[in-house]
Amino acid sequence: MLKKIFPTLGRFRFTVQIVMLFVTVYGGALLGSYTVDRISQALPSLSCAFDKTTGDHCILIVSQHQLHHRIGEALVKAQEITLKVFVPTLISVATFFAFFFFLNKAFCGWVCPMGTVQELLYRIGRRLGRPLNRFSPDNVERVRPVKWLMLLVLALGLPLMAGMGFAANELGDPYCQVCPSRLATTLLTADTEQIAVRTGKNINFFLGALGNAMFGFVVIAALAARQPFCRICPLLSWNAMFQRLSPMRLVKQQHDKCEKCGVCEKACPMDIHEIGREHGKKAFHEDCTLCGRCAEYCPDDDVIQIKFFGIKLFGSSREYYKQRVKQESPEGMPKNRVIWLKQAK
Repeated sequence: MLKKIFPTLGRFRFTVQIVMLFVTVYGGALLGSYTVDRISQALPSLSCAFDKTTGDHCILIVSQHQLHHRIGEALVKAQEITLKVFVPTLISVATFFAFFFFLNKAFCGWVCPMGTVQELLYRIGRRLGRPLNRFSPDNVERVRPVKWLMLLVLALGLPLMAGMGFAANELGDPYCQVCPSRLATTLLTADTEQIAVRTGKNINFFLGALGNAMFGFVVIAALAARQPFCRICPLLSWNAMFQRLSPMRLVKQQHDKCEKCGVCEKACPMDIHEIGREHGKKAFHEDCTLCGRCAEYCPDDDVIQIKFFGIKLFGSSREYYKQRVKQESPEGMPKNRVIWLKQAK
């Protein structure tokens, strides 16, 4: 039947072309422009949108419109966001890794001023004869998740929510408001401004009061317990996420005497009991600050080492251990009391 009407494919195609010419050019007059706009606006042929009676629109006009008014403007905003948000963030992260790559978590054990203040207070406590309080394995397990909660909620979650308008603007830096280092380091410079509690808004008052209370607790607790705040510090958990990326690390070899010894556990200021039982990667626990005390007080040669790119920087030694315990016990108790305490007796 079709062959009688259209003896050639070319004639059939031409007929379709003529029909579609009327549909595309004049179809809108029959369907109405509103209906035409709802059909697709994405016809894969040159059906011009400038034709007021067209039956459909060419995809190219729609694409140009989207690129001009939506994608183009969005890219400009994205470029602005990139320059103002992502680039500074990447620079901060890159700077962090530049430092962290070489020292790993030794920044906690060797550089952090708050860690140093707590250690000084603990040494004072030992010389004043304060009782030593250690964390048992069960207690340590209960405390360890707190540092991750501090990181996710105070250091990351609430500031992001405040920036997005879902939380009060005063929650833009909630961790800094409660961080004891804010008070410890400013007081060391004779600046007492930070210890004053702001009373303008309830949130400011609550955070300020909580920060002062936490600072007081840390000062008192550090006299009898080692590094009390370090255990819940969000920076410790932040560093723990990247500790495997640095060539600086703690390495412990498997040794038959370890289960019976336990001296390294007593020496660890973070009460990492795994150091006495585990070896390999498990010995370098997320709470480790690379202070090196476990290596100092290990009585066997090279069982515990601090390595950089596989090169030993420090290793345990029997001779070093003998000299070390003459000066101080693994728990940090000095062998000789200070002179003024002797005179006080």
